[in-house]
Amino acid sequence: MKPEQPSENSQISIQVIERMISLLDALAQYPDPVSLKELSSVTGLHPSTAHRILNDLVVKRFVDRAEAGSYRLGMRLLELGNIVKSRLNVREAALDFMRALHRKTHQTINLSVRQGDEIVYIDRAFSERSGMQVVRAIGGRAPLHLTSTGKLFLSIDDPKMVRSYATRTGLAGHNKNSITDLAKLERELSLVRARGYARDNEELELGVRCMAAGIYDDSGKLIAGLSISAPADRLQEEWVEDLINTANQISAVLGYVPEGTGAAA
Repeated sequence: MKPEQPSENSQISIQVIERMISLLDALAQYPDPVSLKELSSVTGLHPSTAHRILNDLVVKRFVDRAEAGSYRLGMRLLELGNIVKSRLNVREAALDFMRALHRKTHQTINLSVRQGDEIVYIDRAFSERSGMQVVRAIGGRAPLHLTSTGKLFLSIDDPKMVRSYATRTGLAGHNKNSITDLAKLERELSLVRARGYARDNEELELGVRCMAAGIYDDSGKLIAGLSISAPADRLQEEWVEDLINTANQISAVLGYVPEGTGAAA
């Protein structure tokens, strides 16, 4: 049986969609309204073709006609973008990347968020076939100052808020490696800010080390931490770069654009 060939109508429809997308992409490159002549030149479309498609996009509010003969992106795109944003879940955005990082390191990858004075583990990637691993329970909690992800969140607090945290919690420790002194915690947070990632050197649990990088949303807000937990003698320094790159990829999916890399205004 011969495979079904696309009909002439379907080919025309695909061609129209491709032209619509090329026009929208072209408009996205310009901060100000763009003339029909310029859009025709950028997209390679004949002016009459571009004009006809733009008129259809104006009717559907995907494009606004700023003035006679010039166009800009329309509010309908913003409305749809906000719907996508509202439905985007950091766990959904992160899981495939977490699994890939686990396959590379063979250690547990944790996703956690801040709730008050603690972090909460909301997801993880691990495999029972990967040998010895440190597995955190989903829903488990830990103090901010004893965890790598917790230190990320404390590092963005102003000094007054860090002192208030220390007063509220007493900087209670779990073992001899725990940071229980405010001055030492402040020095540690300075290191976190300088490095761009955080560490837990057996401070929460003896024999376990962690490293964490931040995940940011489209407004630049730190919303979660991605961490690798491993037996202390197995954590490898070369994983830092992989960890940061993975956290950056997740942030990008959530719409985060680092300063200096955005479109020119």
